Amino acid sequence: MGFIDLLTDAGLAVLNSWLTTRSYIAGYSPSQADVVTYKAIKSAPASEKYPHAARWYKHIASFEDEFPTLPGDAAKPYTVYGPETVAATLNPAKAPAAAEEEDDVDLFGSEDEEEDAEAVRIREERLAAYKAKKDAKPKTTAKSVVTLDVKPWDDETDMKALEAAVRGIEKDGLVWGASKLLPVGFGIKKLQINLVVEDEKISLTELQEEIEGFEDHVQSSDIFAMQKL
Repeated sequence: MGFIDLLTDAGLAVLNSWLTTRSYIAGYSPSQADVVTYKAIKSAPASEKYPHAARWYKHIASFEDEFPTLPGDAAKPYTVYGPETVAATLNPAKAPAAAEEEDDVDLFGSEDEEEDAEAVRIREERLAAYKAKKDAKPKTTAKSVVTLDVKPWDDETDMKALEAAVRGIEKDGLVWGASKLLPVGFGIKKLQINLVVEDEKISLTELQEEIEGFEDHVQSSDIFAMQKL
């Protein structure tokens, strides 16, 4: 039968029951089954009334940026997932601690407490493995290519000494590139030099201040061009 209308109390109660012993709608990692069910709810379930559904909703929300890349068939509706038969308590938080024994179908698919404990153990192990795999993914380092203009005081400035002083600045996340001298007028030439910086490690403002600290050679510096890699 699958899930019913998740905008109703009855539908959320069925979802809450389904997630009592599960971390995901289907399988042991986030998938399109979670995505389509998450989107059908519209807003977070009340944690007092639907604690398991609320816990699942908050967890799946953390993968929102990855929704398009999660495995599974995105074309399937949420109604194809969930229990084959539906019997829900409208307010799970107020449900009896232990229901009377009946000959009907076990709603949660568990036969005894030992099997439930084993399912929880396996689920937690797979959750830990998934988190470790996710954390191990290499993070992209943001870099920028910068073209810097360094201007001398006059035409008598030793431009070789000026460039040597600039290139003498060494920092983690800074790589100097090609350079050239360009005329600015009255026989004065400026140094135009390329560099690659890691955005999190290098402050261009602080780098310019350090360059302008070579007061015997440098009058000023300007960023001529900048592009993200």
